[in-house]
Amino acid sequence: MFERLKQAFSAVTSAVREKHLTDAQLDEVVFNFQLSLIESDVAQSVAEALTHEVEKSLLGTKVDRSTDASEVVGERLAIALESAFAKAGAVDLLQNIREKKKTGEPYSVLFLGINGVGKTTTIAKVASFLKKNGVTVVCAAGDTHRPGAIEQLTEHADRLSVKTVSQRYGADPAAVGRDGLLYAKAHHVDCLLIDSAGRMQTNQNLMEEMAKIVRVVKPDFKMFIADALTGNDAVSQAELFNQHVGFDGAILTKADADVRGGAALSIVYSTGKPVLFLGTGQGYDDLEAFDSKKFLSSLLK
Repeated sequence: MFERLKQAFSAVTSAVREKHLTDAQLDEVVFNFQLSLIESDVAQSVAEALTHEVEKSLLGTKVDRSTDASEVVGERLAIALESAFAKAGAVDLLQNIREKKKTGEPYSVLFLGINGVGKTTTIAKVASFLKKNGVTVVCAAGDTHRPGAIEQLTEHADRLSVKTVSQRYGADPAAVGRDGLLYAKAHHVDCLLIDSAGRMQTNQNLMEEMAKIVRVVKPDFKMFIADALTGNDAVSQAELFNQHVGFDGAILTKADADVRGGAALSIVYSTGKPVLFLGTGQGYDDLEAFDSKKFLSSLLK
């Protein structure tokens, strides 16, 4: 996965390996690098920032032609990317849940994202992951708008032997989340996973609804779900949710089919939030922990 993005970084370091590039050739290298990033679904703002790092590197090598320009560019990009991922940090979801359990209170996770990105299926994958690690789980069917959403979550949960708390369609999602929290407390369940709506055609209403859930439930973690194959759309969605509701980390679905890779880089770089998992298939076990060091190493090797 992420082959196109790897090629973009490899191409820019290869292009400046010659020590005596003309100014016109340097301009072409920079332009092609930015174009390659955008074609790899890197957000425009992120592509511009990384291109700026290349430009600074190349300006420095003009002074000392004994320097290997490709090494300088590689080091500059490594510093920029490692700084962004370090700022985003890392989240150990299992450790967070276990720490909260010591207080006798359930740990709650609200899942955010538009319809069609695989949010409900991802909740089931997370539930499976948690159960396999000894964490008890209950789900709350907070998407009370999309036809079939409650049944879909309930079916997944039943297959995993997980309880689903739900109300009727049209009910207040915040009330459903609150019911789920009360159930988890009463039954000493370790973790509550809350589904939510994603009707992007009514952005303002959706964001107000998400904000209400946050106020009522006060989730411990807000997990943004994005489809890796949607590229720049995924980044735009992440920025929108982060601006209006805020989120703490992300999961990218369909990452196994993503040869571009720009969404992962852009979400971390533009929002400062970490990617926790990658969805890599249709099965409940197809959830892979995102390793930022491995990701960056593959880009910059």
